[in-house]
Amino acid sequence: MKWAVAALLAAICMGGMPRVAAQDAALPSTTDERVVFPASASQGALVFGRVPSGSRVEYRGRILRTTAYGTVVFGVGRDETGPLLLQVTSPSGRIEAASVAVTPRDWPVEHVNGVPPKTVNPPPEIAARIEREQALVTAARLRDDERTDFAQPFQWPVQGRISGRFGNARVYNGQPGAGHSGMDIAAPTGTPVKAPAGGVVTFAAPDLYLTGGTVLLDHGYGISSNFLHLSRIDVKVGDRIEPGQVIGAVGATGRATGPHLHWGMNWFDVRIDPLLVLERGK
Repeated sequence: MKWAVAALLAAICMGGMPRVAAQDAALPSTTDERVVFPASASQGALVFGRVPSGSRVEYRGRILRTTAYGTVVFGVGRDETGPLLLQVTSPSGRIEAASVAVTPRDWPVEHVNGVPPKTVNPPPEIAARIEREQALVTAARLRDDERTDFAQPFQWPVQGRISGRFGNARVYNGQPGAGHSGMDIAAPTGTPVKAPAGGVVTFAAPDLYLTGGTVLLDHGYGISSNFLHLSRIDVKVGDRIEPGQVIGAVGATGRATGPHLHWGMNWFDVRIDPLLVLERGK
């Protein structure tokens, strides 16, 4: 039994679990009573675990969805210190606690100069517009669809140099800002942006003040991708998108100093690192 649990943990940490989860609908229910989560997870990571099929899993007041095969997933924030505590109640009523330690990361400082001053210190009317727009984006991230698009390996939406990394502290025009919420990939204007995984478009707008052309793609279970600064949008809200489908084009709209794609990922309101998600599929 010990070797079986060790093998399952290895599968979770190496990305094997999501491939199983994607086929849940075709799998019979399991009588496996094990609760398996990784011992630790990095800040910004997407964490997969396995529980008995039909279990109730609670994490920080939220009841997590479980696939038919017992897979659960949640995100670890940039500034999370842990430990992450979960309570699993199996169909038989057995209650088991799980704890995941959080591995800290270093966050270097990135200086971004030449940004329009109104995007750093917006006047009141612009600040109100930004607040309204961000509220719409936040609402789109609250979806909790049962689809398991997140379970397949993710691919790069564009190829290019990483010009900004997730989590790094940002200084705009010499003024400290929040940690970077995603990954910037430098590419020429007009470069097609492809869906890194399947999903449903939950938000699409061509001209948000800070993020310009913006698209949100929901992958299920609270996991979503956002694509910012687009010069063109080729999809609309409600569209079903397949992996690799073109959703728009790279641009420099909104608060940007040059053409690039900002690719961010979330688990509900928790921002996660797309690069770590990509690495799971290797």
